Amino acid sequence: MSLPQVRQATASDRQSILNSITLAFSSDPVNRWYLPDADRFLTYFPSVVAAALDVSLDAGTCFVTDECEGAAIWLPPGTTMDEAAMESVLTEAPPPELAEPLMEFFGAIESYHPHDEDCWYLPIIGVDPGHRGKGLGGVLMKHATSVIDEQGALGYLESSNQANISLYERHGFEALGKIPFGTSGTATPMLRQRRT
Repeated sequence: MSLPQVRQATASDRQSILNSITLAFSSDPVNRWYLPDADRFLTYFPSVVAAALDVSLDAGTCFVTDECEGAAIWLPPGTTMDEAAMESVLTEAPPPELAEPLMEFFGAIESYHPHDEDCWYLPIIGVDPGHRGKGLGGVLMKHATSVIDEQGALGYLESSNQANISLYERHGFEALGKIPFGTSGTATPMLRQRRT
C-alpha cells in the first residue's frame, strides 16, 4: 500500500481538519485532563484547535493527507496562535479547580518554547483514529521537516502524549524536559536543531 500524498491545506479543508483533529485528541492525556467530560471536550476543544489552525491556514503551513485523515498545524516563524482566543477558551473551559493548575502548566510550557526568529512551532498534529497505523503521522512529519530543513530553521513541539515521542524522535526532535500535569501525567517539550 502506498503512502498518501501530503498537501497544503486550504480554507475549504477547515471543517474536515477540525473533525479529524478532534477525534485524534479525544483521548489525549493533557486535553482530557483539563476537559475531562465529553460535553466540555466537544464544546471547547475545536476552539483550541481553531486558535492555531486559522493562523496556519492563512500562512500556508497547515499540511494534510489526501482526505484530511491527518493534519499537522504548523506556525512558521513570525506567527503565533490567536492568543486572545486561546485565553478566552482556557479561562472558560476547565473546571474551576483546574484553572490555576492549567495556567501553571502553560507557564511551564512557555518556559521551554524557543523564541528564535527562525523557529517553526508544531502546536497540533493528529490522525483520525480510524486511520491510525498507516504511517500518516510519519509522512506529515517528513513533509514539514523537509520544508524546515530547506530553511535551515529550528523546529519545536510539545508532546502531550508519551506514546508519540518515538515518532518525533525519528524525525530529529529531542526532549528538553518533562512538565507534570494532573496526578501523574507529563508533557514533553521537544526541539529539532537546525540542519545546515
